[in-house]
Amino acid sequence: ALLGTGLCQAGAEPEGFSQDARTSPPVAMFNWTAQLVEETYTNITQKCWEFFVDLMRNVTASELCEWKVISRPYSLLQACLEGWADHLHYGYPNALAEQYIFQSHHRYFHNCTLEHQVYFDPPEDVLLAMIIAPICLIPFLVTLVIWRSKDGKAQP
Repeated sequence: ALLGTGLCQAGAEPEGFSQDARTSPPVAMFNWTAQLVEETYTNITQKCWEFFVDLMRNVTASELCEWKVISRPYSLLQACLEGWADHLHYGYPNALAEQYIFQSHHRYFHNCTLEHQVYFDPPEDVLLAMIIAPICLIPFLVTLVIWRSKDGKAQP
């Protein structure tokens, strides 16, 4: 209902909702060109963005990095972009939708950092050294224990 305005272009005759009309894609139903679909999707995504910005007005600066606060507006933006792309058979993900997602991150979430440090695997040469060192140390220690036990002195 929020974005439903402007979908029927002037001169387009809506067809009934027969079984055939529901199963054929809108492009075939209205004889839309790719340019018209892209133009319609562009206009709708602008409305999705405006709705997201309106929702984000209710979020304070201190809450911008709290997922439980921003998940609803963010998810609604993604659902709007993806839903209309699917409805128009435009394809998702697409460059325009990605632009709005990147824009949301740049505008609202650029100062958010991870609270917990993210650990990465060490470089391969360091990892290899960490694996091989104990493997090589074990035979040395076993040899040392056997050599010291052959001393012949009784242990108390």
